[in-house]
Amino acid sequence: MSDITPPARCGDLFASGCPSREVLKHVTSRWGLLILVALRMGTHRFSELRRRIDGVSEKMLAQTLQWLEGDGFVLRVSYPEVPPRVEYSLTDAGIEVSERVAALALWIEADLPRVLAVRRRQHEAG
Repeated sequence: MSDITPPARCGDLFASGCPSREVLKHVTSRWGLLILVALRMGTHRFSELRRRIDGVSEKMLAQTLQWLEGDGFVLRVSYPEVPPRVEYSLTDAGIEVSERVAALALWIEADLPRVLAVRRRQHEAG
C-alpha cells in the first residue's frame, strides 16, 4: 500500500479541517518564515524585528508574532518597565521549525539566479 496513514496523534495536512493546516499557514507565511529565521539570530525586541524584516507592517508583525506564540514557537517576555520592554525568542519547538524553514530560505536565496533565469526565458517566450 503506497498511502501511509499517519497515527491518530499526528496531523493530516491533506484534510481540510485539520488544525495542522493553520500551523502550516503560520510557519510558511512570508512573515512567519522571516520571523522564525530572524529569531534564529537570538532574542529581538519588536522594533528590532520590524527593522530587520523590511516591508512588514506593524500590524502584520504583531499578528504573526501572536500566531507563532500561540503555536508554541515564539516566547514573548514582557518586562514591567517604563517604557515597557518586550522581547521575543524561539522556544525549543521554534528552534526545530526554524531550522527547517531556514533551510528553505537558504535554498531560495542560493537558487534565485536560476529561478530568475527561468522567469526571464518564460517572459521572453511570450
